[in-house]
Amino acid sequence: MPTVRGIAGAYRFFFYSFDCNEPAHVHVKREGMTCKFWLDPVSLAGNDGFPAHELTQIRRLVASHHQRLLESWHEHCGD
Repeated sequence: MPTVRGIAGAYRFFFYSFDCNEPAHVHVKREGMTCKFWLDPVSLAGNDGFPAHELTQIRRLVASHHQRLLESWHEHCGD
């Protein structure tokens, strides 16, 4: 489960190896809550526990680190 480094804050941004057959996306975790964001375009794919206001914050982080997340996805999945 590769983690994307260099994004400051309380969240862990990561990928699952078995997800490489899906469109580019990132999983985000904090304290047992998880969500998934598609990267192109940035949009919420799923949520397990995060309140709406926090999803807004996470979406902003995904958008502001979009290029880094896409590069990490392609490094990991080989696209």
